[in-house]
Amino acid sequence: MTALAVRAPAAPPKPRRLAVKVASWTVAAVVLGAFAGLDIDWEELRELPGDLVHYGTLMFSDPDWSMLPEALLQTWRSVSMAWLGALLGVVLSTLLGIPAAEGVGPLWLRLPLRGLFAVIRAVPEVVIAIIILTVTGLTPFTGALALAIGGIGTHAKWTYETIESAPGGVVEAVRASGGGLSETVRWGLWPVVSPELASLALYRFEINVRTSAILGLIGVGGIGDMLTTYTQHRQWDTVGVLIIVVIVVTMSIDAISGAIRRRIMEGAKARGVERSS
Repeated sequence: MTALAVRAPAAPPKPRRLAVKVASWTVAAVVLGAFAGLDIDWEELRELPGDLVHYGTLMFSDPDWSMLPEALLQTWRSVSMAWLGALLGVVLSTLLGIPAAEGVGPLWLRLPLRGLFAVIRAVPEVVIAIIILTVTGLTPFTGALALAIGGIGTHAKWTYETIESAPGGVVEAVRASGGGLSETVRWGLWPVVSPELASLALYRFEINVRTSAILGLIGVGGIGDMLTTYTQHRQWDTVGVLIIVVIVVTMSIDAISGAIRRRIMEGAKARGVERSS
């Protein structure tokens, strides 16, 4: 009986450390260059904790609660701005994101749409608002439009990525039965991806609530506009009330929206289990 020779397993190749070292040194150089370019006053930086305590005491030791009704009104305007911007943005993102998905739209349509989304993502909402206000003026609607346009870049990307990750069996069945683009979207894609798209739409609204306060800093209205005004006038007791309102409202919206999103996704999982069984 001839013994079979057993080959020893080949040793794995040695990892290439040069690329890792080059990348590490590059990142370190960029970080150091960023610190050098900021022209940081280290003396003022050491005084920062004391300044935070000082201004925090001015804002929160005795807040001016008489400004609470106006703060709530301006917060409502910011939330309305965020909601309108999310609604417009989600509708446009869905309409544009579906044909941008691989397997849905043709290549000549997908590439320009994805390029458009990338360009929009590169422009902050504040810059978009500054461009728009030359036409619409300093109004809350300007902020809503800026949020809608700025949200298209990200939300449309979420849309086509969600569609591309969806199971393709139903889509192929609709196409095999002679369905066109509209039938494929309506009967093949939408029942599968609509729960996740609804969850992402709520998440877009959460993001817009925070961004709407920042847009108020350029004068389009809302709580951010009010916060800028009273900060410039150094009325710290009023600023404290505004910050408290922003924190409470934002956390409440996040909690409610998060609960709804979890409910949507849990319901979608339950329906998937029922169908598979």
